[in-house]
Amino acid sequence: MKQIPKTIAFHTLGCKVNTYETDAMRQSFLEQGLLEVPFEEAADIYMVNTCSVTNIADRKSRQMLHRAKKTNPDAFVVAVGCYVQTAALNALLQDPSIDLAIGNNQKGQIASLVLDAYQKKVALLAQDQVPRPVVSILDLTHKTTFDPLFLTKIEGHTRAFIKVQDGCNQFCSYCIIPYARGRIRSRAIQEVAQEVEGLAKGGIHEFVLTGIHLGSYGLDFVQEKEKSLKEELSQNHFLLDLIVCLSNIPGVDRIRLGSLEPRSITTSFVQALCQIPQFCPHFHLSLQSGCDQTLLRMNRKYNTKEYQKACETLRDYFDDPAITTDVIVGFPGETQEEFDQTVRFLQQLRLYEMHIFKYSIRQKTVAASLPQQIPDVVKTKRSDLLMKMEQKLSESYRQKQLAKERLSVLFEEITTIEGQEALIGFTPCYVKVAVWTKELLEPEAVSLVNQICQVKPIQMLHSQILLGKLCEK
Repeated sequence: MKQIPKTIAFHTLGCKVNTYETDAMRQSFLEQGLLEVPFEEAADIYMVNTCSVTNIADRKSRQMLHRAKKTNPDAFVVAVGCYVQTAALNALLQDPSIDLAIGNNQKGQIASLVLDAYQKKVALLAQDQVPRPVVSILDLTHKTTFDPLFLTKIEGHTRAFIKVQDGCNQFCSYCIIPYARGRIRSRAIQEVAQEVEGLAKGGIHEFVLTGIHLGSYGLDFVQEKEKSLKEELSQNHFLLDLIVCLSNIPGVDRIRLGSLEPRSITTSFVQALCQIPQFCPHFHLSLQSGCDQTLLRMNRKYNTKEYQKACETLRDYFDDPAITTDVIVGFPGETQEEFDQTVRFLQQLRLYEMHIFKYSIRQKTVAASLPQQIPDVVKTKRSDLLMKMEQKLSESYRQKQLAKERLSVLFEEITTIEGQEALIGFTPCYVKVAVWTKELLEPEAVSLVNQICQVKPIQMLHSQILLGKLCEK
């Protein structure tokens, strides 16, 4: 007789692609009749969607797996994703917290894989046998098919992350992701459109297109023998087709992009984006360093001049677009002069937000064996300096929004700020805006959640939130 699990809990680490994948995996289990409970509570099954972008991410993944088993020692604990894909096999087999480990590109079959393994463990325990951890990892080196995941609804959200691309062929010297995610592979436009259409009918207004290397979307649609055509189409041909297709779906009010590379920003691409009313002028362009010598050691495929040109192109065609970035400090061999070049370059760019990371050695990458590793105390000092700069630049960008007559805000929730109830939402440029519920013209603030409204900006509530007033209709 089968023992049926009743409850399941999820925990997600890492990127927006993982967020989408967890949403899709959650849906597949709930369709099997399982009840989701908070990760902190006792559950029959725990699902940890892991990350492996740094050694710290690996450690956090292990910590969450151990926490799950500690919460309920009898639970069936599943590790899934990037940490599983990159970890040593023995480490997975010898971890007493793991019952089942599943790598990437099997999440489309996750429910059947997990429930089958769960029943096998139950059967072994019934025979007084000790179950051994089960590890299932596909070789992604030559994998070209897209893992079939599909969302039909998302509860309690106004924004949906949509995974359209997986894998990376760039092999930056510090990055393990090409090994964790494999080669580039893209999702068919028709399938993305079908998913988005269903979610839009369900009330989702904003869609964020995500991928491991989003700028490579569609390049795998071109056969290897057509290399000249692939080069010709490398300027976001398929990505633009996808955006245009989604913009024609009723109910799609906003389309936002995940991270892009500077070389993705071409004049023709930006000109076309300008013509799409639903497109949000919010661009996350990975930089990593403002020094060409450092970028070369990182094996990045652009230089600072190209990055600056990309920013200028965006500002030529969009009115004050939100441009954000990532910066790594303390990369091996980064001299004080190289860091100073980065500081000057960032001051010149004046971006909206910067995510600052101290370089962390990632085993199995080229950078891990590079000479002149930077001491932690130096990395911390450089990181602190850039984070202070980031705070000033970010606040300055938000301050400029106050000069605008009105802002389009998609309200997401009602929360409490400084003891007062407020509606919170985001503009197309991802600036957070609050409106006091007591001052609303509408009698019911809750009716404005998941609605796009026009808001008159009034003042800075604090460094990260604008305070506004609902405009009269």
